Amino acid sequence: MSVYTEVSNEVLATFLEDYDLGQVKTFEGILEGIENSNFSLETSAGRFVLTIFEKRASEPDLPYFLQLMDHLADREFPAPKPIRRRDNSSLGRILEKPAAVVSFLNGKCATVPSLADAKAAGTALARLHVTAADFPLKRYNNLGLKRWRPLFQLSASRTQEIEKGLADEIEVALTHLETSWPENLPTGTIHADLFPDNLFLENGEVSGVIDYYFAAHDTLAYDLAITLNSWCVDTNRNWNSELAEAMLNGYENVRPLCSNEIEALPLLLQGAAMRFLLTRLHDWLNPEPHALVRPKDPLEQLACLRLHQSRKTIT
Repeated sequence: MSVYTEVSNEVLATFLEDYDLGQVKTFEGILEGIENSNFSLETSAGRFVLTIFEKRASEPDLPYFLQLMDHLADREFPAPKPIRRRDNSSLGRILEKPAAVVSFLNGKCATVPSLADAKAAGTALARLHVTAADFPLKRYNNLGLKRWRPLFQLSASRTQEIEKGLADEIEVALTHLETSWPENLPTGTIHADLFPDNLFLENGEVSGVIDYYFAAHDTLAYDLAITLNSWCVDTNRNWNSELAEAMLNGYENVRPLCSNEIEALPLLLQGAAMRFLLTRLHDWLNPEPHALVRPKDPLEQLACLRLHQSRKTIT
């Protein structure tokens, strides 16, 4: 989450005229993250999050994201529930940008995940995959394997600004992924961004899974690899096999993996690191001038990619 668009009290009041949310008590920006403008909103009707969609969120995709959250929340999965406007739609506009209000979820992120936290995250991801199995809409993953090379080409000529030889290293790794990527693995709706800051815990239980704005139809084990990559590499860029085992156990308690998925995970982990390396590389070289937070360092994911290239097992 982040803030790119400033919203005055007058603009907020006009926007909320289309909702039945009562009187505004507090309203403030949420600075974490880099994708959209997010605000904590408290009214006489309760606590909410207002999101103004920026950057990569294509407006035609927004109904998919909002309906997915509705689908999950209605089935008792801890997803934010979009709040309906008076016309029964979930999407409005602020300052000519699309915007939505969703329910507020309690809990805190695991800044230093424990084994129990990792297991809970694995369980939550598997629950999401199972709960979304009958979600009727599909969205092409525009940050999936086939989009990595075009994304890389946007930054390739400037990679020396970050690290000498980086373009050649990415080229070799990308070619390997393109020629080796596993096919015919189970697919479904994936979250595609379940980093620790997108999962809330309260009293040891998952109380919220947020930020569905990369969700799409793709390989389920790839979604697990994204989560493993983001939870199981420590600050010194070492692989924590105990955390990985805990996450896998939590996941398989709900949705057992087939042998082909387990075999593919080491390569899928490389793909997970590549995806975030390329998006962070682009954002680092092309920062949003009005953002209140700095883009995330692409070298963190380069270190993850190198780590996964050096390993052949998960646990």
